[in-house]
This record gives sequence, structure tokens and C-alpha cells, in this order.
Amino acid sequence: MKILVTGGLGYIGSHTVVALLDQGYEVVIIDDLSNSTVDVLEGITEITNKTPEFHKLDLRDKIAVAKFFDQYPDLKGIIHFAASKAVGESVEKPLLYYENNVGGLIHLLRAMQKRNLSNFIFSSSCTVYGQADELPITESARLKKAESPYGNTKLIGENMIADYAKSEKEFKAISLRYFNPIGAHPSAKIGELPIGTPQNLVPFITQTAIGKRKELSVFGDDYNTPDGTCIRDYIHVMDLAEAHVRALERLLKNEATENYEVFNLGTGTGSSVMEIIQTFEKVTQQNLPYKMADRRAGDVTAAYADIKKANQILGWKAKRSLDKALSSAWEWEKNQPKD
Repeated sequence: MKILVTGGLGYIGSHTVVALLDQGYEVVIIDDLSNSTVDVLEGITEITNKTPEFHKLDLRDKIAVAKFFDQYPDLKGIIHFAASKAVGESVEKPLLYYENNVGGLIHLLRAMQKRNLSNFIFSSSCTVYGQADELPITESARLKKAESPYGNTKLIGENMIADYAKSEKEFKAISLRYFNPIGAHPSAKIGELPIGTPQNLVPFITQTAIGKRKELSVFGDDYNTPDGTCIRDYIHVMDLAEAHVRALERLLKNEATENYEVFNLGTGTGSSVMEIIQTFEKVTQQNLPYKMADRRAGDVTAAYADIKKANQILGWKAKRSLDKALSSAWEWEKNQPKD
């Protein structure tokens, strides 16, 4: 059964490709390599003993997208990761984010529409909730004006897919709202490897601990939380990958009760930035130099998931601990070239 994974050489995409291959799916990857490298393909092959087909393709190129789909008329499902994803960068470069995240999605859905393809999984985000009125956050929480252009592109994407699913009765889709993915595959052959300065907390921690960075900046120590730092729901990337496989099965087996469904993916537990630092130091026995810095534009105070819907309806639950996630991220970092 042939599945397309856009952004399949990125962080979450590559781990999901591994999970799909492990379950016997045939995978085709497209990626523009803007925040990944083709070396990731080698890691996937070493882990699974299978090499998925790979095409370098930018979803903003409407003609190239159409030609790609002409080559693959028999796709049974599409998992869409390809997007720019840094909150801070999106504040500085909003048009890039709208062009890439919204424009690329339109070209993808157009190509699917032309060929009557269905079974679409969208990589969404808890950023669509903004600063939620109540914690933990349920899927029925009010969606607020996004705190960043990145968050807004995810909200626009969800609305587009929902509207399209209403108009095309044969089209079925699921949006998965991730909280904060961290960690790496236990083999340490794939993991989170941002190009340039990391925008996410854990790769900045691991790069600081190994000496690539002088110190970690903690953005804000005056939030209304027990220790003053932001609280997030950190989920192991392999748990997240397995949730995508489960969501795909739900669509392929016609288990979905509506054309468009939404699920939170998290652990249900919030951890502050300082708690992450302390846990990392505990599990790795590393001392982490850090300093307090000003708040970062686009960040909310606290966000963690209510995961009952994913547990009960999707039949999925996060199984891996925070300790295991941080330990795997450290093993991955130590496996990287030192230059």
C-alpha cells in the first residue's frame, strides 16, 4: 500500500517513515531539503533495511507537484509534514510562512482533487489554541487568534482541509495537533537536526551540552508558572510517529465517523523549561550552562493536552517517558559529527 509522506526527511517525517516501513507500507517521500538533508535517507535505510523512493520537490512549485502526482496515481494515503515550523522565524518572515505552508497545501489538495485521492493526514499544532482559557486543552477548546504567523498557517490549513472535506464527500482527513515533539529513534540513526541555530528547546540543550553552543537561553523567567518559565507538553517523537500510523489505519479501514476529525497528540503532562533542563542534567549527568533572556515573541505561557479523545477514539497513547525522550536526544547528539 503506497503512502506519500511530504517532508519525509524532516524530524517528525523521518520517524513516521520508519514507523510506516516497520508496518509494511510502501513509502514515497518528497522533501525540498530546506530544513533537512538527504543523509537522513541513509539513516532510514539502516534502521529498516528498506529505502523509500525520494523526490526532491518544493510544494510551492505547482507544475512540479502536478507532474509528481501524474507519476503516482495509486497513492492510498498522504501524510503532510512539509512546512516551515519555527515560531520566532515566522514572526520575522511571515510571507515566507504563508507562501510555504498555505500555498504548498493548496497545491497538494488541488492535485489530490484532480485525481480523486483521499486519506489525508495533516501535521497540525497546539499553537492553534493560542493561550487556552483552560488546561489541559481539549479538542473542543476555542481556537484563538494565533500568537504567531506559524500558528496562523496551521489554523488556516485546518480550516481549508475542513472546508474541502465538506465539499468533497469522498475525501477523508485527520488533523493531528502535536504538542512538543522531542527525542530520537533509539538507534540514534535519525533525530532532530536543525539546519543553523535550533529554534526548539531540546536540540539547543543537546548542542549546548556537547559544546557546539556556549550556553542555552531561557526565554522568560517571569511567566505565571511555578518557576516562571513556560510550560509545554513534551512527547517522544516515536510515540508521535506511531500515532500517524494509527490515524492512517483509521482512514484506510473507514473507521472515521466524520469526513474530518481532529486529535490532540501529547502526554497530558506539562513540564516547564527549567524542569526539562533539570531532567536532562539528571538523565545524562551533564552540567548545562544557561542564562535567562527576554521573552520570545509568539510564545504562550502554558500548553498541555487533554488526550482522552486520542486514547479512546484513535486507540493510541504515548508510552515513552520524558527521561527516555531526553536520553535518546542526547544519544543522537553524541552520534553527530563534531565539526
